[in-house]
Amino acid sequence: MSTEIKMPALSPTMEEGTLARWLVKEGDSVKSGDLLAEIETDKATMEFEAVDEGVIARIVVAEGTDGVKVGSVIAVLADEGEDAGAVEAPKAEPAPAAATAEAGKPSEPAPAPVTAAKAANGAAAPAPGDRINASPLARRIAEAKGVDLSAVAGSGPNGRIVKADVEGVGGAPVPRPFADVAAPAASAPAAPAGPVWFDESIPHEAEKLSNIRKTIARRLTEAKQTIPHIYLTVDVRLDALLKLRGELNASLEPRDVKLSVNDLLIKALAVALMQTPKCNVTFAGDRLINYHRADISVAVSTPTGLITPIIRDAATIGLASISTQMKELAERAKQGKLQPHEYQGGTASISNMGMFGIKQFDAVINPPQGMILAVGAGEKRPFVVDDALGVATVMSATGSFDHRAIDGADGAALMQLFKSLVEAPFGLLV
Repeated sequence: MSTEIKMPALSPTMEEGTLARWLVKEGDSVKSGDLLAEIETDKATMEFEAVDEGVIARIVVAEGTDGVKVGSVIAVLADEGEDAGAVEAPKAEPAPAAATAEAGKPSEPAPAPVTAAKAANGAAAPAPGDRINASPLARRIAEAKGVDLSAVAGSGPNGRIVKADVEGVGGAPVPRPFADVAAPAASAPAAPAGPVWFDESIPHEAEKLSNIRKTIARRLTEAKQTIPHIYLTVDVRLDALLKLRGELNASLEPRDVKLSVNDLLIKALAVALMQTPKCNVTFAGDRLINYHRADISVAVSTPTGLITPIIRDAATIGLASISTQMKELAERAKQGKLQPHEYQGGTASISNMGMFGIKQFDAVINPPQGMILAVGAGEKRPFVVDDALGVATVMSATGSFDHRAIDGADGAALMQLFKSLVEAPFGLLV
């Protein structure tokens, strides 16, 4: 008897995904645990394993297909000994009633097509006899070119016709919105109003967004629109931490462990969070979630976008363990092989752009977390030490805090403690 292989839910929030690549073909025999396909979720590209044994009789969904709903049939597995060629693909499910018409009611007529009298931004061109809203320069150019302004749609404020609108008539194509920009989901915060503009006359190519990039765009838009950010910056001397790191790496060399500066900063943030628990929180509407453990999400750049694997309980585990875990997680993140539990959750985040020479930046909070630490490059700077001017290795670190949940004074206490831990780093060893 044949078995339907259905699109799995590879994360708690997954409703649909992209079947990125089949790792088997029709006629292949598979057993439990064999890899069947690579599926791109809203977080990562993950491998999908077979549960049952049999022969791939039919591949229902071609690789590269977007928007495959969780639970829909993607392939059919025939039992060993069953004639795979005789197995039929499942029949397509009927369209939902909402997609056609409600029972007993006629379907609504399709919306009227957009005409040339419509502006690219959705505003109608002025009707004959109406006063034409156009700039003086646009009027002069229209007169010189013999253009009827009543047939031109304005892209300026309040639909005003401007120079670019008139110059585009009968000449080079004018900038227009992407036709396939999807409207935001009703449950998500609205995207910036208006169409997305681009100039077709500029050489370009349109790259389709991956599910990961769509999720990044949605979450960061949500964060900036709904979370009141407060930014607090401290300058931190790194000399003592760099010296300790060198000594620790010399002792850890036989174990093939090499600590990075970021490993020590992860530890410092985790310890600081545990000592300032008012910053280790999530704002949840009418509740405040106080965490009793510091799980640090670490921003990692991958070919498909940013992802944040988590070092769990980073305040209590050793530096060698943080380093080993971080290297493994970062490598698998870049390969798109993280499991959901390895990047979902976290109580706070850290983003280090110092390796790119970035001196200072403000990071966007990773909801539902309450804060993120942005770390800049360490550099030699003039610095006052014990009332004397000297040269020290200094980095700037900026904390972004959710002001609904974290007061400025509490955020400042966390940044002060983080600074003191980095500048006197032996506290990270106990």
